[in-house]
This record gives sequence, C-alpha cells and structure tokens, in this order.
Amino acid sequence: MGERLQKILSRHGIASRRQAEQLILAGRVVINGQMIAELGTKADPESDRIEVDGKLLQTHAPKLTYLLLNKPIGVVCTCDDPQSRMTVIDILPSQYKHVYPVGRLDYNSSGALILTNDGEFANYLMHPRHHVPKTYEVWVKDIPSEIKIKQWQEGIMLEGKRTFPAVVNVLQVERSPHQNSRTLLQIVLSEGRNRQIRKMAEQFGHPVLALHRVAIASISLHTLKSGTYRHLSDHEIATLYPTSQQSQL
Repeated sequence: MGERLQKILSRHGIASRRQAEQLILAGRVVINGQMIAELGTKADPESDRIEVDGKLLQTHAPKLTYLLLNKPIGVVCTCDDPQSRMTVIDILPSQYKHVYPVGRLDYNSSGALILTNDGEFANYLMHPRHHVPKTYEVWVKDIPSEIKIKQWQEGIMLEGKRTFPAVVNVLQVERSPHQNSRTLLQIVLSEGRNRQIRKMAEQFGHPVLALHRVAIASISLHTLKSGTYRHLSDHEIATLYPTSQQSQL
C-alpha cells in the first residue's frame, strides 16, 4: 500500500512534513521516473525509486539527529541563502549537513535554535496547536510603562489578529540622561508569528535593541557559547516531543 510521500520525505530528513508538501507541489519529487505533484500520492521507499531534486532517496531512513545551537547574530536560519550569507548549516561540522533548522530566528537575533533531520519531530514543534513556549531576553529602547507591560502580557491586536497572552517581566532598567535609556525584558511566547516581538515592541514605541532566545520549552542554553552546539538528550527529546516515546514502543 505504501504511505504518503510527504511523510516518507520527513522521516528521511529531507524536510519537515509541511516543507515536504511544498517540494511535492513544486514538482521537485520524482517516483520511478515520473514527476509527482499531488499530496495524496503514496510510495514505498524500499521498492520505489524516489528522487528529490535529482538525488536518490536512501532505502532506509538515516539516523536521527537532534542538535541545540546557540545561533550568533548575522547568521540566517536556512540551509541555503540566495544572498550568500552565512547559514546555520555553514557553522556546523560537515557531518551535520543533513539537518535543518526547526523554526527561525531573525538574522539580527541570537540564541537557542534546534536543528534536526526528524521531520515528524520538526512538524510537531512548529505546529501552532502545540504552543511550545520560547523564552527570550530582549533589550528595548527606553522604559515601558506598567500599563504597556500589562497590555503586552494580556495580548494586543497585531496585524488584524490578537496575540496570545505572554509572560513579560522587567529584568533590568538602565537609565540615561542622554535619551539612551533601555530596558531588559524577559518574554515567554507560546505562539510563533513572524518577527512578533519586534513588531509588538515597535507598536508600543519601544523598538528592540537586541533579542536573544534563551530557551525552547524547558531546553535552555545555559553555558552553551555563541556559535556552538550540543546534542539533545533522550530525555530532552521526549520532553519536547511526547509522542516520541510511544513511537519507539
């Protein structure tokens, strides 16, 4: 009978299931010499010849890899960049060229980023319904009032849709007589809109000066230095992706 093509591609670490669907729709997947562009297509990697961008898919899925990277500023969260900027893949050793980032951090942002070749795991973490919390430390311009902090905590209208409630704590205030005051906020979000913190801060009149993600759920950077990485433990993977334990039974 086979199984859905996008599931095969995600299990083989080609991309997350959503990204695999885009590959199929773009006509970049070929089965037994025939280009496939329908999402309902099924296949068997052991008996069918599956190619993605002309590269043959391995019969057996590769070993799954889960990394936590402390992304530096000035690095993009993609596998390839048309502007030839440094990517998160470029700063990893060559044996990890098969992984891809789960979600994104802006070019000018730094901090915790998970990379993997497990498409099901990536799809789980990125799906909006799972509300995986992410913790940030953010320097903003000037000193937000208590009213603005409360509004941020409760949620505001942003681009026509209300934001989820968030944890927003003031960690540090640096006052300056020369209009260079700034405030360090701890922000915990359970949704992942594009550039959400920067857009909200701008809307409040306190643009972001620096943004650093310190944790994804309970997985924290701790002492991991900028530009370095480590493997996630089995316990951490199970914490992020509860169904992983069931799938191994």
